[in-house]
Amino acid sequence: MNGRAHPARARGEASPRIAGRGAGVRLRSLAVLPLLAGLLTSCSSSQAGPVTVNWYNFPDDSGALASAADNCSRASGGRYRIAYNKLPRGADGQRQQLVRRLAAEDSTLDILGLDVTWAAEFAEAKWILPWTGSNRRRATEGTLEVPLQTATWKGRLYAVPYNTNTQLLWYRSDLVPKPPTTWAEMLGMARALAKQGKPHFVEIQGAQYEGLTVWFNTLVESAGGSILNAAATAPSLGPPAVQAATIMRNLATSPAADPSLSNQMEDQNRLAMESGTAAFELNYPFVYPSMQSNNPKLFKSFRWAPYPGVDPGRPSKPTIGGIDLAISAFSRHPALAYEAALCLRNRPNQMTAALKGGLPPTLRDLYSDKGLIKSYPFASDVLSALENASTRPQTPAYQNVSIAISHTLSPPVGIKPRSAIDTIGSQIEDALQSKGLIP
Repeated sequence: MNGRAHPARARGEASPRIAGRGAGVRLRSLAVLPLLAGLLTSCSSSQAGPVTVNWYNFPDDSGALASAADNCSRASGGRYRIAYNKLPRGADGQRQQLVRRLAAEDSTLDILGLDVTWAAEFAEAKWILPWTGSNRRRATEGTLEVPLQTATWKGRLYAVPYNTNTQLLWYRSDLVPKPPTTWAEMLGMARALAKQGKPHFVEIQGAQYEGLTVWFNTLVESAGGSILNAAATAPSLGPPAVQAATIMRNLATSPAADPSLSNQMEDQNRLAMESGTAAFELNYPFVYPSMQSNNPKLFKSFRWAPYPGVDPGRPSKPTIGGIDLAISAFSRHPALAYEAALCLRNRPNQMTAALKGGLPPTLRDLYSDKGLIKSYPFASDVLSALENASTRPQTPAYQNVSIAISHTLSPPVGIKPRSAIDTIGSQIEDALQSKGLIP
């Protein structure tokens, strides 16, 4: 069987074979119908219960997401049950699974945990629903502005920010009494420490992946530029991008560079700092509890400061991360999905995600909560960074834009700033004109 109905039966016509058997057969067939109806009623009643709202999100080892799903299921009063479905661990695998199922109009997807770079692509493909009316009001009320920008496309809100993230400068106060405020100052400090034979590496994400794009984007934005123009129709780049690429090359060719820079991601940076070989680390807040647990002795001198700027007097604009909750356009229960998504990112659940999962909240007033500050002594610095943060380029072609950047700038030691920016600009133009497929 190919799974499709016979053409005659699809049109409601009788089968020729049955039509020739006479009235007796038809009467016996009619007599069976009440029995079948009773069986169907019995089956449907046995399946009665709360509607299942399927939430697809990154795998969380802390238990915070599962706890949120349970909390909201109970709070629904039996109207729905949230099933937390874990996507693959890597962002590429997460996106691939969602794209394939949405392209097939899979109706079992309800709430989607989107990386902050996916909203434009999914909205343009009409895979997710906009947030309007009271849902939009509740989604935006008390929410930080920059995270909301990641969920917005062409002036419409397509998701609600669930959590956010931003990098700080982490450093050792036993080596660096006063933290640097610019990249030039930090590299100068690293060179001085190297001459003294002391730990001096600057740990940052230099591998050929999304983290390298984030590093570049932060430097471009901090230099007063942007990767795309305001309408996201063409590359912007220019002198700020050349300045950013030059800083990346300067680090890679200095004593500050970890020998494994071109292979390093966030977790390798964390481990290097904990091993005691580095003086500086540009990373997310998850490194704080990790250092506290893994190296209590070094933790005593583990400090934080704002992300260093490009030019003196100009504040840095670190690139934010995080997850936005969107509603599938193919959901069978969109009204319940909106309600459930708002519950999942409410104040208690965001607090749990911050304390158990290390995920910074998107609700502004949580940053003054004593419970959060106790575990997040750097909460005010995170809030300040988020209020001055940048987003990655918002475009449906973001995957290709990111690949053009990370491939061209890898390895950092080989960067030729002006020619690299020319190459990136040309490849971004191709991506925006759909010359090539989004991988």
